[in-house]
Amino acid sequence: MTTHLALLRGINVSGHNMMKMEALKLMLENIGFTNVRTYLQSGNVFVDIDEESTSKVGFTIKQEIFKIFGHEVPTIVITQEDLELCFKNSPYLKEKDIDTKKLYVAFVSAELKKENINDLKISQFKPDEATIDGNRIFIKYAVGAGKTRFDQKYIEKKLNVVATIRNWNTVTNLLKMYVEN
Repeated sequence: MTTHLALLRGINVSGHNMMKMEALKLMLENIGFTNVRTYLQSGNVFVDIDEESTSKVGFTIKQEIFKIFGHEVPTIVITQEDLELCFKNSPYLKEKDIDTKKLYVAFVSAELKKENINDLKISQFKPDEATIDGNRIFIKYAVGAGKTRFDQKYIEKKLNVVATIRNWNTVTNLLKMYVEN
């Protein structure tokens, strides 16, 4: 049995793609997932299943959400190791007196190369900063996520990937939930 974390993008945001977590949980259980747990109302769902492939799990969840709820919801499935690497590889955690409220992680649907940072043209968003690490983009917003154009839509357009962004507090709590499972 493998535990996966599905990150659903864009649900229950500003009245769009609304779905109750209890209904989502029931839907996932009905198609064979076990030990289904959600965190917050914004699409963080742990599931257990005898399937190793994160892409297959993500595809199954995305298809079932469309079938049951009628919402096209991009879904990225990650592992406990992905979350652990956030803590190990984030260049911003090493900074003295870092304000973790300004730290975010964009999880993307493809493995990126360090050179892809050039495609993002991050310099036009200064003083915001970003660093690529595999299927993650570490982001440090100067003011906050709500006051920048360097967002999920921009990342998706520039890199031709699916992306979903989580703040550092959520990343921390999701890893705790993985470890406690």
